[in-house]
Amino acid sequence: MKIGFIGLGNMGAPMAANLVKAGHQVTGFDVAGVRVEGVIQAAGAADAARGQDAVITMLPNGAILTSVYAEIVPVGEKGAVFIDCSTVDVDSARAAHETATKAGLLSVDAPVSGGVGGAAAGTLTFMAGGSEEAFAKAKPLFDIMGQKAVHCGGPGAGQAAKICNNMLLGISMIGTCEAFALADKLGLDRQALFDVVSTSSGACWSVNTYCPAPGVGPKSPADNDYKPGFAAELMLKDLKLSQQAASSAGAPTPMGARATEIYEEFASGYGKGKDFSAVLPWLTEKGRA
Repeated sequence: MKIGFIGLGNMGAPMAANLVKAGHQVTGFDVAGVRVEGVIQAAGAADAARGQDAVITMLPNGAILTSVYAEIVPVGEKGAVFIDCSTVDVDSARAAHETATKAGLLSVDAPVSGGVGGAAAGTLTFMAGGSEEAFAKAKPLFDIMGQKAVHCGGPGAGQAAKICNNMLLGISMIGTCEAFALADKLGLDRQALFDVVSTSSGACWSVNTYCPAPGVGPKSPADNDYKPGFAAELMLKDLKLSQQAASSAGAPTPMGARATEIYEEFASGYGKGKDFSAVLPWLTEKGRA
């Protein structure tokens, strides 16, 4: 396939590189002028999108997505599939779908999970929203860039799935860190707590797979001085998107709202530039108010 790729940042660059390795012709553009080996460099977003079988975008937010779609949709090849892998608000995702479909394009919103490591290894998970036809055309590309693609429903469903998942992740990580911080104060060994919780009713991904306590459980950013696997600032972004969606839908999310407040304080201070699991040492130093 001939593929346009717009947004060659930390995630987009390795995703585009994997498409090249699989034998596709990829034309890319990034405002920062990033070059990726094997990717043909375009002069602008419209040049990258013109005449392609598929166009993939990986952009920072909904406002930029809207701006880029205004530029690339008019030059899109009829019947091409436009795949947006950005993590943006649901309303912007649905607006992008509408813009694309009105122009005779297939459209998929497909935010990802797996981070930079997953992008490089081709093991991302895609949460996709859009028509069956659009998903079917995008699926072979998902299979190259990732290990799993779930068709979650119609337009915006991929974004909805991601923000619901990440709201739950933010809440569960705070709870996990609070449990370990309390265990410290009670004189309970962290390994003992892990051995109990990981096989009991408190078991969750934040404990079993991504434990925030160094030297406990499988290797995680906690064992690398909390260098980001998933940055605190990105967790805050997703939590804010969850609250925006909850407000728009009239959904009560009291724990999501509180988690957003906690990460807002954390990411602007102690946690800036750290992994989102560094809430544990932050709480340990913070003490009880």
